[in-house]
Amino acid sequence: MNPSTGSRPRPAGGFELWAWLFMRLSGLLLLFLALGHLVIMHLLHNVDNIDFTFVAGRYRFAVWRFYDLALLLLALVHGFNGLRVIVEDYLKGKWLAFARSLIAVLLLAFGALGSWVILAFKVPTP
Repeated sequence: MNPSTGSRPRPAGGFELWAWLFMRLSGLLLLFLALGHLVIMHLLHNVDNIDFTFVAGRYRFAVWRFYDLALLLLALVHGFNGLRVIVEDYLKGKWLAFARSLIAVLLLAFGALGSWVILAFKVPTP
């Protein structure tokens, strides 16, 4: 870590370079997706009106499922990648291998469960 800037240097190559680039790009995308979510769900609509019917109405259009899926998956991978970086600063040996495995399992489980909820949501017929 660079003490003058408080940030890690850019990795030279390999997986760490791709993870480093992903964090920057996903962070930028998440900024716009999360701000859009906040505007749509909290400013344009009253939170008291957001219920099953509201979600079912949105999910009639595939673009909203894609939007929510992109927000979910980008946030999960971005967050778990950040957790991986932090864990690698503090753990070594068997504990590091265990933590990496646990992070991967949790990422896959939450990603699969969240994706299933969004993609398998049945919109009732009117």
